[in-house]
Amino acid sequence: MTKTNKKVILTNGSLLIIEALAKAGSDAFIGYPITPANHLYYYAMQRFPFALPAQDEITTLQWMSGFSVAGKLPVTATSFPGFALMVESINMAYMMELPMVIILVQRLGPSTGTATCGAQGDILTLRGLISGGYPVPTLTISDFDDCWNLSEKAASMAIKLRTPVILLTSKEMVMTSRSFDINNLAEINSIERNHYNKEETYQPYKPLENGVPSFLPVGHSKHQVRFNASTHNELGLLQHSTKEAMANTSRLQSKIKDNLSDFAYYELDEMENADKIILSFGISSIAAREATIKLRESGIKVSLLIVKTLLPILPKYYEILEKYKHVIIAEENLDGQYSKILYGEKVPENIININSIGKMINARQIIEEVSKI
Repeated sequence: MTKTNKKVILTNGSLLIIEALAKAGSDAFIGYPITPANHLYYYAMQRFPFALPAQDEITTLQWMSGFSVAGKLPVTATSFPGFALMVESINMAYMMELPMVIILVQRLGPSTGTATCGAQGDILTLRGLISGGYPVPTLTISDFDDCWNLSEKAASMAIKLRTPVILLTSKEMVMTSRSFDINNLAEINSIERNHYNKEETYQPYKPLENGVPSFLPVGHSKHQVRFNASTHNELGLLQHSTKEAMANTSRLQSKIKDNLSDFAYYELDEMENADKIILSFGISSIAAREATIKLRESGIKVSLLIVKTLLPILPKYYEILEKYKHVIIAEENLDGQYSKILYGEKVPENIININSIGKMINARQIIEEVSKI
């Protein structure tokens, strides 16, 4: 797209996310409608080459797995009640190493909670999503630019790491329309998928140098293709706790963590001589950005870190945060879930949590807390 002239349209995050995923090569959408992910469902049903309404969320993930083994890059969108039903099948897809993107639109819980009230309360659920504690790559959207850019990154990560990827957002981001200059958006090209093309017998879980196995869809005319959701070796053959099988299972963690630097997305705005830094993510980043500007205008030196690669935690985050005397973490949940992931249950005294439920965090709250320091 040309950047010489503005092209301002009224849009929302849902439309940007779906269009970016389609351009990146996602070619199947399976879903069951749920508030507040309905706009994503609506746009995807019109945009994707394959778009299927499922009977429920369990069926959704099973069908997605079928599309994935057939060589497609499937996408779905849901909120916590639906996501809860998907958990077993996400574990299955994770073990089978199936590329897919799951858009999780957070809303207020517990249980069905309030369908039309936003939140950032699913963080700890995502941290413990996979039995055994294995990490599921999770990217979180902080503005309309991220709706576009991180959607493409999520698709790329799913393909390159052969794994489900969570694209985390919230009600306000995907349902609120506003004016936006689409000429500022970068071009997105379809992600190239390099399938196994050697003469040797295909081993579906034999890792390459980066720890990720080559992919082949089922029904290949030359090679037998095997997928397995139980403990297995590099051939995909069922095994108990053999040395080879345990090495293959451990690789599910290492392939993500060892390649994480290729998918390290964050926004860092450092101010010279500042001893305070605000950390936020997702929808709360809007308030964090505004608070940072106003604090600086009032003479308070403060830096800003917007987390976009939410999980696994980037080692770089600790490297950044350790330079500051005070860390202020703003997130829209009751108990500071990301703060707990970063620092454990006993949060150090220099960590200040700003939390809220039932309403968005605003800049004034952050300014007041920082001003007290």
